[in-house]
Amino acid sequence: MKQEFINKMKKNLLEERASILASLERQRDEFKSLISSVEAGDEADIASDAEGRHLLDSLGEQAAQRLQLINNALTRIQEGKYGVCLSCGKDIPQARLERIPYAFMCVDCMEKAERNQR
Repeated sequence: MKQEFINKMKKNLLEERASILASLERQRDEFKSLISSVEAGDEADIASDAEGRHLLDSLGEQAAQRLQLINNALTRIQEGKYGVCLSCGKDIPQARLERIPYAFMCVDCMEKAERNQR
């Protein structure tokens, strides 16, 4: 895999990581705001705020998972293993990496893994 492509993917991964971290920071601020409003609210407000907290928690978990995938991809770049399927050892096509820069398996291996999880 060409170094120019790897550098491009590294830049994309770093930008996506920064975006996720900024989003998580905003969610943290929104969560603090929700907590403050619950103290003075009635039961309907409390139920609505609880639903909002649940949604923020869910979004936070998804972002944290994606952040972990990004950090793992950045580690593979440092180790010179980026773009190699962790399952079969074959190269992951560049088109797949452009679409999912943190992909760690080729399409065939990912499909097999997903089938096994069902």
